[in-house]
Amino acid sequence: MKISLEWLAEWVESGFDARELGHRLTMAGFELESITPAAPPFVGVIVAEILEATRHPQAEKLQICKVALGSDAAAQFAPLQIVCGAANARAGLRTALAQVGAVLPGGLNIKAAKLRGVESAGMLCSAKELGLAETSDGIIEFPADAPVGLAVRDYLKLDDEVLELAITPNRGDAMSVRGIAREVAALTGAAFNSVDCAAVADTLNDPAMAARARAVLAAAAACPRFHGRVIVDVDNTRASPVWLRERLRRAGLRSISPVVDITNYIVLGLGQPMHAYDLDKIEGQVCVRLAQAGEICDLLDGRSVDLTPDVLVIADARGPVAMAGVMGGARTAVSAATRRVLFEVAWFAPAAIAGRGRRYGLTTDASQRFERGVDPQVGAKAIECASALLLQIAGGKAGPTVTTEVPTSLPEQAKVMLRVAQAERLLGVNLSVTEITGLLTRLGMSVTDTGASAATLEVLPPAHRFDIAIEHDLIEEVARLIGYERIPTAPARVAQRIVPQPSERLEEQRLLDVLAARGYYEGVHFAFVDPALQETLFPGVAAHRLANPIASDLAIMRLSLWPGLIKAALENQRRQQTRVRLFERGVVFPVGESETDRIAAISMGTRWPEQWGGGREAGEFHDLRADLEALLSLSGDSGAFTFVPAVHSALHPGRSAQVLRAGQPVGWIGELHPRLARELGFVKVPTLFELDIVRALAVGYAPYVEVSRFPQVRRDLAFVVDENVGFDAIRGCVTKAASSLLKQLLLFDVYRGPGIESERKSIALGLILQGKDRTLTDEDTDRVIAAVRASLGEGLGAQFRE
Repeated sequence: MKISLEWLAEWVESGFDARELGHRLTMAGFELESITPAAPPFVGVIVAEILEATRHPQAEKLQICKVALGSDAAAQFAPLQIVCGAANARAGLRTALAQVGAVLPGGLNIKAAKLRGVESAGMLCSAKELGLAETSDGIIEFPADAPVGLAVRDYLKLDDEVLELAITPNRGDAMSVRGIAREVAALTGAAFNSVDCAAVADTLNDPAMAARARAVLAAAAACPRFHGRVIVDVDNTRASPVWLRERLRRAGLRSISPVVDITNYIVLGLGQPMHAYDLDKIEGQVCVRLAQAGEICDLLDGRSVDLTPDVLVIADARGPVAMAGVMGGARTAVSAATRRVLFEVAWFAPAAIAGRGRRYGLTTDASQRFERGVDPQVGAKAIECASALLLQIAGGKAGPTVTTEVPTSLPEQAKVMLRVAQAERLLGVNLSVTEITGLLTRLGMSVTDTGASAATLEVLPPAHRFDIAIEHDLIEEVARLIGYERIPTAPARVAQRIVPQPSERLEEQRLLDVLAARGYYEGVHFAFVDPALQETLFPGVAAHRLANPIASDLAIMRLSLWPGLIKAALENQRRQQTRVRLFERGVVFPVGESETDRIAAISMGTRWPEQWGGGREAGEFHDLRADLEALLSLSGDSGAFTFVPAVHSALHPGRSAQVLRAGQPVGWIGELHPRLARELGFVKVPTLFELDIVRALAVGYAPYVEVSRFPQVRRDLAFVVDENVGFDAIRGCVTKAASSLLKQLLLFDVYRGPGIESERKSIALGLILQGKDRTLTDEDTDRVIAAVRASLGEGLGAQFRE
């Protein structure tokens, strides 16, 4: 939120410059995001009055203006001649004059000039030329009482500075100049000047108009109070005064019309959203109710929304005219032709507004405030201030303020008990009852000492503080006011307890280190992903959908770590990265199951980084499998893992496998399905794996095995098997037949080609044998090899090559 220091000074004099005030607000929980000047630098521009404006003899669109620089007699008899092209230049207008020698924003130097043969001693300026607006229709217009000769910077107070503050979601009461002024007064001890508005008298004297301002509260729990007022004979074609336009501009809003500008001004100043309707477009009496099924509301931004029955609306006899607390409707919007205005100032319960606007992609100034909670007591003041301003700016006659309310549905602040000892314990500072009472009183709270032996205070928060509900809230307020920087840092006095680490749980850093050592980079992605991408990878699998996603492509909770890794790989590909190695450790959220810790990786591109010695062959399935096996080895139980060919919707049907540990599935590995690779735009098809960390990497510590003192024996076997026979099946047959004498099994050759039947392959194994209690003889070795040959022949149909 943007706060003008000049506007803030009307409410409280802090005595600090912008930077110091911003620092103090930051330490109080309102982070300072920026400090900007109210206007760009310029010099030599004064308020001047056009005495005469005549047509230029040589140019139809130019005027020759006689301009007075002051109100004294000498100035009146020595006016300057200025050639001006603005259509609104006219006698009697007071405007901004850049004198010869002036410097305008952007470094423009004003010099005497001759335009179409006529001397011009300066320039009459538009708001755009002074950096006060993005567009301008003519020269800037000042009120008739603007002091001629005064510097424009002084007249408009342009040496002002604007603080941009980040307001936390629980502090809706601070989303206004009034709210920040309250905070500044509490922080500094300065006096808070309540800027009050006198009640506007009923000059209309028309009971029918008073009746039109009354509302029917059909949903009293959501809207227990509604202030309405009718003002007629309004001239909405007038321009808002320059001071009002300036305050809106410094807050980041543009001037539209007097009626709209005033409602915006009240929101910014008092924090009370309000709305103005063209009374002639309202049919019958206004009603605050819940939407009916099938109703549609055409909003001011041009959108039409289908309303659901939990959306609160303002309606007339014809249907909804506004989405309550969010945005007004187009049908009853005010325009330049509006002559009769209905002001609405209502109090809406936060629960009735929260999330309704975001459901339709709407976040407005009104919804942000109502969701957080608006002071239920400020509405009457807001409508009086708005009425007074409209009568002053656009004229008209005001009817009475008509208040419709259901008192039993209005919020009531509950008292909160605060133990001084608890505040001291949590903050680590010594505090007295008097000190705490003074601090909370500065925040507008009513504090009573209960007189208990253990000092306890009974605190009643003001109506605007919806965030004060428990004792810890009050302690936080005390901490903010004494200053977080004043709270000492002290070593913890509680005994430190080391939480036992189960021996089967693998240290996370070891997982990350293994993959990082093998050339992978860690990625961290959102736990919510693109619904379209996840549906492509896991068609038909249910997922948790977010009620209020931050973006349409981050709308559901992830079922796997693959969607994030795939998007990251595509982003790297778009940036001409030819070799990508990424991994992520994170949590996934399957429907109907508990959250699961996973680790996943994606590999794409060449097997090795580019270098002069070659190595530019593409990486493939077995390269990623080697990386995965290095990870699995951390479990201390490598022999328990098998890779079984299986089909996965996201993986290549012939190049994918399910990872099993002791026969139980713990993960997947494979090449991305070629169809998906084409649809997603991959130039090189990536390979991926994903593991359930708990099930796959639980550490199994091997029992002690005595190291044999006897020599090893190696025998090689070569045989032919069917193409679909996997190495896990071969290893199972060999291990079963060789029993405890098998020390190591090596696969050192796979051959397909001439001499081998199609659909078959030649396998070459190296068997390392070793006895534990004696040296193996040739007979012992031959018996083992014969058993292995028999097992392979019977179990897998192997044919041995001699």
